[in-house]
Amino acid sequence: MAQKVKLSTIAETLGLSTATISLALRDSPLVAADTREKIKEKARALGYIYNRRAASLRTSRSGIIGVVVHDIMNPFYGEILKAIESELDRSRHTFILSNHYDSVEKQRTFIETLLQLGGDGVIMSPAIGTPVEDIKLAEDNGMPAILIARQMEGLEVPTYRGDDSYGISLATNHLIGLGHRTIAMIGGTDQTSTGRDRYQGYVNALRKAGIEVDPELRIPGPRTKQGGFEAAVHFLSLPQKPTAAVCWNDLVAIGLMNGIARAGLVPGRDISVTGYDDLEEASIATPSLTTVWNGQAEVGRLAARALLDKLAGSHEPDGIHLIKPEMRIRQSTGPIHTR
Repeated sequence: MAQKVKLSTIAETLGLSTATISLALRDSPLVAADTREKIKEKARALGYIYNRRAASLRTSRSGIIGVVVHDIMNPFYGEILKAIESELDRSRHTFILSNHYDSVEKQRTFIETLLQLGGDGVIMSPAIGTPVEDIKLAEDNGMPAILIARQMEGLEVPTYRGDDSYGISLATNHLIGLGHRTIAMIGGTDQTSTGRDRYQGYVNALRKAGIEVDPELRIPGPRTKQGGFEAAVHFLSLPQKPTAAVCWNDLVAIGLMNGIARAGLVPGRDISVTGYDDLEEASIATPSLTTVWNGQAEVGRLAARALLDKLAGSHEPDGIHLIKPEMRIRQSTGPIHTR
């Protein structure tokens, strides 16, 4: 078996100290940029592999961040993770990802494993029913937590998310402005802060416009394209004959539009549909989807930056930090069209 290349080997080859080599491989600004690059090139040529475990013994930091979300198959989380990764890359941190699928036990196992690995911190969109004690377990063991997308009551940690109530009110007001009065809301759950806030935004917008809130026009549950597609049957059979739908997210909206089209109606003409998140797919859907930009990339960037700042000893105050959503008007909404 070939012998592992050591820092001292690189140092001897270049005639530099092992301290300089170590600093350069960690991208320290204390070493000139051209010298850092020369050292990295030599390290690659010699086959040197950075020993993160040994480094963690010297610095008390592993350089490992845990990220746990509901489901990476949802592009909403994919966009957040891309921004987190980009921000962590700048400080030479890496992350370990887990999906909890709203299983508190799966999430707890991940946090415990991360603690065993000496993780520096965790960014999480907490599973439904997460007890405050699970987050405090991480915090009390020196692993700070940052929340994204969902918030938790009784927990004072930085939380980054879109202003869901305001965002859904934008979509609802857009439909009201087009003349719609019978507007359904499809998807989501009251078990999450996101679901509660979005429904409240829908309710607030209707009431402000003097429109009676009809609980029968709410179809909770769907969060995927398949769920939206299946909800179309229920939606189209409602006796109130809604002319528009505010959807929980873009996936539900695109699925609903497919279901509406399958029934022989034209989304955007016969029935107006809005989404939420402004995923990449929204602009290329047929018809292109009117939706609400929710700042996923900004949520990821700010959350990662907040964690890194916290690890460095300075950070933003605990509490909720909201990203202000923006409306994106496209082809899936139009003036009221009586069926």
